[in-house]
Amino acid sequence: MEITSSGVRVLEDPQTKSCPLTLSLHGYSELDREKVRTIVLRRIEKRGFASKNRSFMAEVLVPFGASEMMMSCLESGLFDCAVTVCEGAGTVLASNPKLVQMIGAFLTGIIETTPVPEIIEVLKSHGGRLIDETKASIDQVEGVRLAATIGFKNVAVTVAGFRSWEVPKIRDLERDLGINVTVLSVCTTRSGEADLENLLMSDIVWSCNSKVVREKIAPRALFQLGVGIPVLALTERGKKAMLTHLSNMRDAVVAFRAKLPYTVQEKAPR
Repeated sequence: MEITSSGVRVLEDPQTKSCPLTLSLHGYSELDREKVRTIVLRRIEKRGFASKNRSFMAEVLVPFGASEMMMSCLESGLFDCAVTVCEGAGTVLASNPKLVQMIGAFLTGIIETTPVPEIIEVLKSHGGRLIDETKASIDQVEGVRLAATIGFKNVAVTVAGFRSWEVPKIRDLERDLGINVTVLSVCTTRSGEADLENLLMSDIVWSCNSKVVREKIAPRALFQLGVGIPVLALTERGKKAMLTHLSNMRDAVVAFRAKLPYTVQEKAPR
């Protein structure tokens, strides 16, 4: 998908034909190019997505999202900084819990972006730091490096599945700089065998609609949130972040032992 001044262009047919999250948020049980385009246009019209009118509200739209989890862990002191991505700004550092949610509330994987001055100014006014205001570059490795340079010691970072090669580089930085980094691998639908070893170095992985995540990573998980789109903790650090998030939620939840992944087929994306 490409957003330009002339409109929204969907570059190819969606690989996912049905998604429970899309059904819940947008009411579509089946997806095609035109519906994808409509969803993006709605975000632009209602939320100012990728524009100077971008909405920044710390509302919780999904219970087990990455921004929701990082917000909880920042509020609880488990993290002191989150390195995330915002359209119109690129890689952003935030220690303000609400800013993390303001960025990520309705955001999905951004491959690349260009600067939107109004978005950048709002982020900075809430304490956000960018790695590159001029080009709005996306580089999570440099984001972690900058966080360590500033003095943060317990850093959370989101890495999109299509940038899984960043995960081992972040692990190298973590060791070399003597900091604690919790890697949250998100937007993994297009992740395949080539991404497997990189994703296994994460602390938390969102399964999305990735066959390799569901079949080869999920069985190694220590803990799972959700059954339609399982969120998987691969390390004790990831599990602690999940439990911290749960402790801050007011929703009723149930926990029981199970062989992972535990799924409900009719709720899964296809």
